[in-house]
This record gives sequence, C-alpha cells and structure tokens, in this order.
Amino acid sequence: MGEEIPLPTLAEYGFSENTGFLPKSLPATRLSDSYYCKWESIANNLPSLILTRKIRHVVDRLPTLKVKPSLLSNISELRRAYSILCFITNAYVWGIGESCDTIPDAIARPLLRVSEELGIAPLSTYASVVLWNFKPVIDDEDLVDDVMDLSNLTTINTFTGGMDESWFYLVSVVFEKEGGSCLVAGLKAIQAVRDNNSGKLIEQLEIIAQTIDKLGAILMRMNEMCDPHIFYYRIRPFLAGWKNMAEVGLPHGVKYGSDGDYMAFAGGSNAQSSLIQAIDIILGVEHFPFGKRKADQGNTISAESNQNNFLSEMRDYMPRSSTQFLNHLSSVSNIRDYVIRNQNNEKITLAYDACLAILKSFRDKHIQIVTRYVVLQANKKSGSETLKTGLAMTHGKREQKGTGGTALIPFLKQCRDETGSSAASEWGKKVLSTAVLNVKEDSSIPGIKKRSNGQGSEQERKRAKLGLSGNWDMDGESAEADGAGHAIGHW
Repeated sequence: MGEEIPLPTLAEYGFSENTGFLPKSLPATRLSDSYYCKWESIANNLPSLILTRKIRHVVDRLPTLKVKPSLLSNISELRRAYSILCFITNAYVWGIGESCDTIPDAIARPLLRVSEELGIAPLSTYASVVLWNFKPVIDDEDLVDDVMDLSNLTTINTFTGGMDESWFYLVSVVFEKEGGSCLVAGLKAIQAVRDNNSGKLIEQLEIIAQTIDKLGAILMRMNEMCDPHIFYYRIRPFLAGWKNMAEVGLPHGVKYGSDGDYMAFAGGSNAQSSLIQAIDIILGVEHFPFGKRKADQGNTISAESNQNNFLSEMRDYMPRSSTQFLNHLSSVSNIRDYVIRNQNNEKITLAYDACLAILKSFRDKHIQIVTRYVVLQANKKSGSETLKTGLAMTHGKREQKGTGGTALIPFLKQCRDETGSSAASEWGKKVLSTAVLNVKEDSSIPGIKKRSNGQGSEQERKRAKLGLSGNWDMDGESAEADGAGHAIGHW
C-alpha cells in the first residue's frame, strides 16, 4: 500500500479559513501604478460610457499598455487588473445595440497576459465580478461589528451603476465568506475518516449541514434589493459570453486583438463558484452528463470521477489556484465511502444524509431564484421589454439558457436530484429520491413534502403543474418547472 496523499490546506493554495475562496486580504480597489490610470478611468466610468454609448469610442483610443513585472508579482493588483479588463471587455462587446466580434489590442493583449498568469478565462467571470470586486463601506472594526457584513459591503465596479447589480454580486460575496466553514469542516471530516474517528466525523458533518443551511438563507436575500426585471434586462446581458452565440452575430466567438484568434467562452455563471463544487466533492456527490443518470445508484460514488462535462468545463473559468485545490480535494475525498462502509452506524448515516437533505434544499432554493430572475422574465413577450443596449435579446430558446450556456431548469433539477440520489441510508435514499423539499418563506430549514401521487386535490394538481413558471420546452426536452422552485444554477 502506497503512502496516503497529504490533505490539502487552504493556506498552501492562497486561501484563508476565515474567507474561503475570497482573497485573504481585501481586494485592491485601484492599481497603484499611475501608468494604468486610463484603465481605471474607463472602469470607474463604465456605467456612463455605456449609457452614452461611448464605450467603444473611448476604448478604441486607448494605448496598448504593457503588463509590467511589478504587476505580475503582486497578486492583489494582478486580480484588480483582471477585473478591470474583464469589465471593459464585456462592456465593449455588449455595451451598444449590436455585438462586436473583435476586442481591440489595447484591451485584448493585456487581458490575455493577465488571464494566463491567473489561469482563468479572459472575460467576465464569477471571480472578476464577485470574488475580486468588493470593498467594505467602513473598514474599521471599532466602528462596525462586522466589516464583512452584507450591510457594510459595496462593489468596486459595475456595468450599470445601480444598487441591483451591486446587491447581486455582494450576496455571492457573503455566500463565499460564510461558506469557508464548509471547507474547514470538510477537511477535518476527511481527516476524521482517516483516523477512523466517527465522533469527530459526525461533529464536522453537523457543521457542514448547518453552514449549507445558512448559505440557503443568504441566497434567499437576493430578493431584498435586486429586482428580477432589472437583473434580466439590464444586468444579465453584460454577463453573457461568446460561445454558441451565432444568432447574435458571434458565430466564431470573439477575436482577441487585430491579429489574434477567435475564441469562444461561456458567460459568467454561479457554476464557476469553487465553493459549490468543493461541497459536492467533500460529500461525494457525483454529477453526470446532462440528460443522463447513474445506472446503478447502489454503487459507491467517487467524487474523483465527476463526469458532468459542464461542471468540469467551469473549472477553466476559476482561478488556477482554485482549480488546483479542487483537484487535490477530489483525490482525498473519502467521506461517502466511509459512510457506506459503516451503514450500521445510524448516527453516521443520519449526519451524512442530513447534509445531503439540506444541500438538496439549497439547490431547490436556487432554482426558485433562477425561475424568478430568468425563466419568468424570459416568458414576458411584450415588445417593450426589448433591451436597447447590450446583448440583443429574443424570447426564444436563448432566453431559456443560462449565461454559462446550459439549459437552465433541466440542468439544475438534474444536479438537485443527483444530490438526493447520493444518500447512504435506505430511508435517505427513499425520501431524497422521491420527495421535493418544501422551501418555506419564513425559514431556511427544509421540510419534506412528498411528490403528488395524483390523489391530491384539484387545486394541488394545478399548482404542481403550473408552479412558478408553468410549462416550457428547451431544446426539444420537457423542462417543466414545478411548484417547489429548485437548485443551484447560473446567471
């Protein structure tokens, strides 16, 4: 038997137990070298440049600045440069009535260099608009109880200049910060398995369950200050990528520079959150290609053999350090195997299945958000809803996909169902594979509600059929959105 692979630590990949995948110190709000002041000027005036339709005119006049060694050696400022250039890039492509298929050298060249250094795709990603794009309103612990509280955070840059867009990003910032507890507990739980310490394992699984439940409550705060209409018609277009975008004039994607190559990238997506993938890996939840299911749910599921092509692809849109951490975590994931081997220990299986139940409930909540912010808005067919600037929108099949490029509700429901199918106990398998977790308005604690067996009242059957958005088809497949509202998805 060979030596065990050492467990990863957050510190070795540049992360912190207190902030998870967010930077250990607050993001840089401005590049310190005045050489880059023109980048900063455009980024900080982006909403006005988009509103006045001058974004391309101004960017076209930019000089091509070098990416200095001093910038490459400072991780905080390197991330700032990436965020700035991504905001400018997406605004340039989508910021006027019709798309543009070529990014000027002045932006393309430094963006490609900075992206290569960070190991991440060269366009607006979850990292550029969320992870590296926030600052406290008051950075003084003597004046505020919690510097990282949602009420004390604001964004550094936005496309629109509005509170709705800032809130949309900031909810995810707090989500990532609180989710750091899952990473810490997950690594301790993996070590507990190696030590055959069931008591410690149960203790850490309880922490994971409580944290996921808290994440669900944070997610539902999206409704407080981000209006679905404004999100869909004013914010979401700027987060789109240029993959499979032939219908809006980008059949080959976007050309990076006058002499560069055409490249096609998916848009920003919550699937680019390393936290969610880490939780799946820790709990051994495996996802499969869209539309396919595991033939035999009785087999042990290995987090290392994740087969979902979309989720695997999303790692290209995460910082290299995050991807490396996830790969390392996958190689040591052992919790589900241990739980399966110890199914006679009811305390272990109960703690594990509780994690899956709450994770499934979380995914239910996310589909509720996606339905409200994307599906219902896409179903509005009034001509007055046509976007005047940004991505040219239609109300056809494009509207029923995420900016990440996948079918929304079908994909998210499959991820949710795969979470439930990983249950260890017979009771857990039965309940989580045949029930919908009822998301209550006044609580983030999940209840369990059996699917309709056809014997319910006429009113219940109608509600089950129509749900939040009624029935709609996507790419020829049924994509009925049911009344529970479900899952974790993308913008």
